[in-house]
Amino acid sequence: MPDPASPNLPRTPESLADWLVLIERLHPRSIELGLERVRAVAQRMPLALPGIVITVAGTNGKGSTCAMLEAILRSAGYRVCLYTSPHLVQFNERARIDGVDAGDAALIEALEAVERARGETSLTYFEFTTLAILWLFARSEPDVTILEVGLGGRLDAVNLIDADCAIVTCIDIDHVDFLGGTREKIGWEKAHVYRTGRPAICSDPVPPQSLIDHAREIDADLWLFGRDFNYSGDRQQWSYGGRALRRAGFAYPALRGANQLLNAAGVLAALEALRERLPVPQQAIRQGFATVELPGRFQSLPGQPAIVLDVAHNPHAAAHLAENLDNMGFHPQTWAVFGAMGDKDIVAMIRALGDRIDHWLLTDLPGPRAARAHELVARLAECGIAAGPKHLVECHPSPREALASATGRADPSDRIIVFGSFLTVADVLESRRRSARTH
Repeated sequence: MPDPASPNLPRTPESLADWLVLIERLHPRSIELGLERVRAVAQRMPLALPGIVITVAGTNGKGSTCAMLEAILRSAGYRVCLYTSPHLVQFNERARIDGVDAGDAALIEALEAVERARGETSLTYFEFTTLAILWLFARSEPDVTILEVGLGGRLDAVNLIDADCAIVTCIDIDHVDFLGGTREKIGWEKAHVYRTGRPAICSDPVPPQSLIDHAREIDADLWLFGRDFNYSGDRQQWSYGGRALRRAGFAYPALRGANQLLNAAGVLAALEALRERLPVPQQAIRQGFATVELPGRFQSLPGQPAIVLDVAHNPHAAAHLAENLDNMGFHPQTWAVFGAMGDKDIVAMIRALGDRIDHWLLTDLPGPRAARAHELVARLAECGIAAGPKHLVECHPSPREALASATGRADPSDRIIVFGSFLTVADVLESRRRSARTH
């Protein structure tokens, strides 16, 4: 077993899996915000990204925003690199080049480049892998690179790159140990992805004043939802209105959820702001919205009972999940497969779902941060939810086993919701992929 304090890899890894295991043990802390160490290594690597760079930060909605941007820009004929995190099933999902996940060999070559450059500098798993993917993208000659911020903005490794346009999606309270416990503090951290004189999009309808103030202080070109861009719509179609452009008659994005028009409007604001350098025809926008895919965001699985996967992992996302459930139509019973990280506001997440859930199948998740299933039972009790004649509360060792229990008991007309963490959804998706490969 390698010494976690050792500054160098103890041996030369042979596979991508070996690399990921070893670099996870390089740094004594899994998260350590700050750009000094990662910038020092980046300066020894050729990380200049060609083309246009768009950075996306925010509490929720980042993944959807990135996916829509990628789908639209690829429909317009551009070569696009996309960096997102965390992944659901395979690490390769984090680096997409022209719509395809990066292969193991390319990622290993990129990780080797970071290892050569870092010398004695200790990097976290996120810092190491971010540098590797940026190095890979720099060699891939994209027209556009889309970078999703991992945590916060100001001190996140992605913020090494000066984006041509930056988007901040919704802002809510999460990761309070790192970002602070108020929207004002969190908004200030996220606003640091903005750059002087460059488009700074905020799709939060009620942005913290700290974000507005910082954008003004650095003289960024701030686009605010409701002031500089907006959307309107009915049950059939929707329209976008910006500073100078109006785009009408869109079908709703393929991504399901009541909040997706807000994300879509932010995407169109960014494209409007960049239109002179990055022209995108109306048909590419239509095609992008129609074909965009993103696993785990109110994703419905085929068959009965209805199964919905959602990576909602904080109170704000749980509130959106509740709204989306209300729009699903009638189901006699709702079963929840729920696993969460222990550092989340689990009680607030449960309360956001209100009385929409009849049965709770609670699950352990891997890793030291995860709340154990029996701890979730205690959080349910704080919300006045306990097992009874009509309501089931039980514990399971994994999400896939909890889901198997739910599907075995639910009626075909019921629905099952799998949520609470990326890891909760990932285990179910991986289980289904393995089952599909063996049949």
